[in-house]
Amino acid sequence: MKKLVVLGAGYGGMRLLQRLLPNELPKDWEIILVDQLPYHCLKTEYYALAAGTASDHHLRVSFPEDERLRIKYATVTAIHLHDSTIDLDNGESIPFDKLVIGLGCTDNFHGVPGADQYTYSIQTMGATRRTYEALNNVRPEGVVSIVGGGLSGVELASELRESRPDLTIRLFDRGDYILSMFPKKLSTYVQNWFVEHGVDVSNNSNITKVEPGAIYNHDERIATDAVIWTAGVQPVDVVRALDVEKDRSGRIVLTPQHFIPDHPDVFVVGDCASLPHAPSAQLAESQAEQIVTILKHQWKGEALPETLPRIKLKGVLGSLGKKHGFGMMGERPLTGRVPRILKSGVLWMYKYHSG
Repeated sequence: MKKLVVLGAGYGGMRLLQRLLPNELPKDWEIILVDQLPYHCLKTEYYALAAGTASDHHLRVSFPEDERLRIKYATVTAIHLHDSTIDLDNGESIPFDKLVIGLGCTDNFHGVPGADQYTYSIQTMGATRRTYEALNNVRPEGVVSIVGGGLSGVELASELRESRPDLTIRLFDRGDYILSMFPKKLSTYVQNWFVEHGVDVSNNSNITKVEPGAIYNHDERIATDAVIWTAGVQPVDVVRALDVEKDRSGRIVLTPQHFIPDHPDVFVVGDCASLPHAPSAQLAESQAEQIVTILKHQWKGEALPETLPRIKLKGVLGSLGKKHGFGMMGERPLTGRVPRILKSGVLWMYKYHSG
């Protein structure tokens, strides 16, 4: 049996499995999935797990069941493109005929001293569990600092406000206003929500150091009980170690068909891929759909299309606790209860069709 090895069961890897199994995978091929956990995790909801408003079990989706799907629970330690092998932390080496790299991202601390040692993360399920424990153990009327005013930081701050109304919550953002990737109308709405609900937003901040019990903004020491880092991501170490062309963010530059130049059997999906959109679950799923199209052409010995349709994202939805939200549907900004209801509906549909 020839081997299609899929590294990572994120949104891209999961969509790939769903599209190929059971009927689209050639009879002489099998899929080997490598992941650390025995289920797909809803990363877009990690903020709720960290805040204590969603259970761990609520964020799990089972893998597809198929006799040609083998799962190895391990961490990838090296990818050898020229030898067509993968090294795992259990000492095993896996050969591949085709490879899909979807290992996701890790926090980018931008060289801030102490940030990697003294902050908590919501980038992986394991890290989010530790963050939940830390936040759950913050003393009554304690202080929590969240670094980063993007989607993750905003959703975490609002959810934590509802979960722990006793806390002082501080959100530090480098920009003139939070959610700078959205229209100013949405940013103003969210900023006003924070004012009304007692979340302290520090715009134009510059975190210069983190130490136990304190964070430094423009070198001003601010006492805090816990620091959550949501201020940027980068591909995981094993991807950064690959000797291939990358963009300024460290993501792998691909051909229009989503494989690495000179390696037509090695695809990259999701947060590790250099794409014209910001990383997101929706983008990873759309990219996986196109990778399946290319794989089918390759398996049939057909010429590959020189270009693929431009990926069009349907929109972005964010939550402000359980009753309010914000988002973009096409070019239309949404605020209030409607985007929150829509986000809950999208999550339900995803779990229903994936479970």
